[in-house]
Amino acid sequence: MKEIDWANLSFGYMKTDYNVRCYYRDGKWGEIEVCSEETLNIHMAATCLHYGQEAFEGLKAYRCPDGKVRVFRMDENAKRLQSTCRGILMPELTTERFEEMVKKVVRLNERFIPPYESGATLYIRPLLIGTGAQVGVHPANEYLFVIFVTPVGPYFKGGFATNPYVIIREFDRSAPLGTGIYKVGGNYAASLKANKMAHDLGYSCEFYLDAKEKKYIDECGAANFFGIKNNTYVTPKSTSILPSITNKSLMQLAEDMGMTVERRQIPEEELATFEEAGACGTAAVISPIERIDDLENKKSYIISKDGKPGPVCTQLYHHLRNIQYGIEPDVHGWTTVVMD
Repeated sequence: MKEIDWANLSFGYMKTDYNVRCYYRDGKWGEIEVCSEETLNIHMAATCLHYGQEAFEGLKAYRCPDGKVRVFRMDENAKRLQSTCRGILMPELTTERFEEMVKKVVRLNERFIPPYESGATLYIRPLLIGTGAQVGVHPANEYLFVIFVTPVGPYFKGGFATNPYVIIREFDRSAPLGTGIYKVGGNYAASLKANKMAHDLGYSCEFYLDAKEKKYIDECGAANFFGIKNNTYVTPKSTSILPSITNKSLMQLAEDMGMTVERRQIPEEELATFEEAGACGTAAVISPIERIDDLENKKSYIISKDGKPGPVCTQLYHHLRNIQYGIEPDVHGWTTVVMD
C-alpha cells in the first residue's frame, strides 16, 4: 500500500479494505457479512433509487495519544437512525447490532485510522437503503445496511477558523412537517443548489431561515446553529432541523461550564446580539461564524469583530475534541474504546 499523506487528506473518499453489511429479508435482519467490494448490486426498481427510502449516519473513530482508538456517542447515531427508520418506514436495527458493526468495520480497517498528530480521523458512514423492487409508492420488503469507512482530513480547509455565511431565502432545505428531523439523502439534495449559490458568492456555506415564516434561524447548511451571549448558549428549536449529536454534546458541555442553555426560536434580527456563533456537526465539530450576510436586505451581522474564533467557541471546541481523543475525562460516558 502506498504511503498515505495523513496531514494533507481531503474530506473525501478513499478506498479501504473492508465494509460490513447486513440484509433484511423475510421480515428479519440476517447475519453480519464482511465484504471487500466497493459496489452494491441492487435491483433497478429498488425503492432507494425511486422513492428516497434511504438513510445514513456519520461518525468518527479517533486514534488517541494513549494509543487507543475511540468512537464518540455511537449509541446516539443508532437512536437517530432508528428515528429515521420510523419516519420513512424502514426496519430498525437494534443499537447493539449497530454498535457491533461499527466496532467490526473500524477494527477491520485499522491500518487506515490516521495517527493522532495528523489531525485526520477515520470517518464512519452507515447507510441503510430499500433494495426491494417497487414501482408503486410503497415501502420495500428488503433492505441493506452497510457501513464503510474512509480516512478524512478536516471538513473546512482552514481548520478551526471563522467562516462567512449568507442567508438564502429562495430555497428551503426542509419543511416543518417534512423530513428535516431525519437524516435522509433528500434533505441534502434539497440543499445542493443553495450551497452552490453560497459558494459562487464567496461564502463558506448557506444559512437557512424557517420554511414557514422566513423569520427564524433554522440551519447553517447541513449543520446546527448556536449563538453565545450573556453566558448563554442559544440554539434553534425547530421541527425541520436534524437533531445534531454534536450540538447535544455542546449543550451539555456548556451547562458543565456554568452556562445557561436555551433551545428556542431565534428571530433573524437577534443575530445582531450574539457575541459568538458557530455551526456544529460531526464533520467540523464547530465552525465559528465570522459574519452572516443578508444580501436581500443589505444587512451584515458581524459576529467576530476581529475575524477570530471567540473564547467560548474555542473552549467548547477544545473541550469536546479532548474528550473524543481521551485527553480529558469522559464524565458523561460518551466514548467507546474499540481498540486498545
